Order: sequence, then C-alpha cells, then structure tokens
Amino acid sequence: MSIFKKIITAIRGGASEAGEAIVDANATRIFAQEIRDAENHLTQAKRDLTNIMAKQMQAQRELDRVTRSITEHEGYATSALNQGNETLALEVAEKIATLEQEHSEQQDAFDRYQGNATRLKELVKNTERQLADHQRQLSMVKTTESVQKATAAITDNFNNSNSKLLNAKQSLERIKAKQQNFDDRLKASEQLADENSDQSLKNKLAQAGIGASQTSASSVLDRLKAKQG
Repeated sequence: MSIFKKIITAIRGGASEAGEAIVDANATRIFAQEIRDAENHLTQAKRDLTNIMAKQMQAQRELDRVTRSITEHEGYATSALNQGNETLALEVAEKIATLEQEHSEQQDAFDRYQGNATRLKELVKNTERQLADHQRQLSMVKTTESVQKATAAITDNFNNSNSKLLNAKQSLERIKAKQQNFDDRLKASEQLADENSDQSLKNKLAQAGIGASQTSASSVLDRLKAKQG
C-alpha cells in the first residue's frame, strides 16, 4: 500500500510539473486573457455603479419630495391651530408623522445608495489603475519576448554561420565559373569567325609581305627622283 501511495504521489507530481510547464509555455497568453477578464468585470462593475447612482438620484428626489410635503403640512397644522381647530390640526399632525416615517426610510435608502456608490467608485478607480499598469506590463513582456526570439534567431544564425557562409561562397564561385566559361566561349567563337573571314586572310598576307603593297610617302619621293635622273 505504501508503494502504491508513492506511485500515486509520483503521478500527481508529474501531472503538476506538466501543468506548470504548460502554464509557463503560455504565460503571456494567460496573462493577456486574465487582463481581458478583468476588463469585462470592470465593465460590469461600471454598469452596476450606473444603476446604483441612478437609484441614489431617485431616492434623493423622493427625499426632497417628502421634505417639501412635511414642510407644507406643518404649515397646514399651524394654520389649523391658529384657527383653534385642534381636531384638524391633529389629523394633519398624523399625516406629518407618516411623512416623517417615510422621510426616515427614504433617508436610509439614500444613505445606502450613496455609500455603495462611493465604494464602487473607489473600486472602479483602483481597478482602472491596476489594469493600466498590467497593460503596460503586458506590452513590455511581449516586447521582451520579441527581442528574445530575435536574439535567439541571430544566435542560431551565428552558430551556423560557418557552414552557411561556406555554402554561400561555393555558390558564388560556381556562378563566377559559369560566367567565365560563357565569356571564354564567346571569345573563342569570335576568334573562329575572324579566322574564317577574308579579312583574316588579308591580314595574314600583309604580315607576310604578299599581295598589294601600300603606297608610302618615301616610295613616291624615290620614284620622282628616279624620273629626274
């Protein structure tokens, strides 16, 4: 039984390590999703705050209405007393007592809405600050990841640079050899064409002193002297 428990513990430990590895591999994605979840909660909190503030305004209006009604009925009661009509004054006083009870209830409702609104406003403000900070942190994390990936790629290229540069040099040498071969073949073709042309033959005869000789100034002068002699 002890061995079985250890096996179970080992399995649980392996599962925990695998889970942590998954979390680490997706940490940025998880962080971004948590921020989005918090933003959704903040949006809902703002809706709730809006509703509470609306109810607070309604409670304030009711409170003002009851206050005005109490003041109005106090005036009625005073007028009844001035006329010596205590019965009417008592009836008005009963109305005032009811209004005062309603006023107390409305005051309690208003105070609760006001307190809740104040607390929610503070929570919303703090949450917005925290979210803004998390957004900045997320941007920095993503930038750092991009830089690290670029650095890793550069490092890999540097480690493999010898073989890659060698391959590039060999490719360049093959290109140059191919181009040189093309130039050599072109020159050979031009030489062959010259050798097969009449001009090539004339050049060869002229170099051998055979064929039509070109008239020079000295030969013309010699000919003229011979005629005079």
